[in-house]
Amino acid sequence: MIRIGILGDIGSGKTYVAENFGYPVFNADKEVGLLYKKDRKIFNKLKNIIPNHVLSFPIKKTEITKAILSDKKNLKKIIKIVHKEVKKKLKFFLKRNRHKKIVILDIPLLLENKINEKKDILIFVDSAKSDIEKKLKKRANFNLKLYNKFKKVQFSNIYKKKKCNFIIKNNFTKKSVKRDINEILSIIL
Repeated sequence: MIRIGILGDIGSGKTYVAENFGYPVFNADKEVGLLYKKDRKIFNKLKNIIPNHVLSFPIKKTEITKAILSDKKNLKKIIKIVHKEVKKKLKFFLKRNRHKKIVILDIPLLLENKINEKKDILIFVDSAKSDIEKKLKKRANFNLKLYNKFKKVQFSNIYKKKKCNFIIKNNFTKKSVKRDINEILSIIL
């Protein structure tokens, strides 16, 4: 099985690129959302460490946002609990898809949390800063302060690019993304 990790800036279109490969995708952000909605264990653990913010089940993203913005230590506490569970979900995903030729890993902190393996193929999604800003402003509940906090726990884009085998220039048109993906697949398959 070939594991392809998708890296890039927040809002660069990593998920869009991942979904256009046509192979099973592990989307860590989606898994986190499901944990907040459906996992009482996560609720109880988060309620214990940030009781003034996590108030009811299912957990609301606004509660998590307020917790992160009120104290920078809260982000690390949340990551520690949530990422342990996300890693379990990833393990299950990989086991379930072990006979697939390729799996796509859409995990924002792939390098930072040392989830990648040496033989993984890493692809950086490169987008113009102005395109990213336009896209982020359209997101419901976009919060610049939260965005900046997340940027601080991520490696720089320069570092991530150096670690990648390929770069996809995402100008937010399906045609160019699909062309780049097909080019990459022709090289690795």
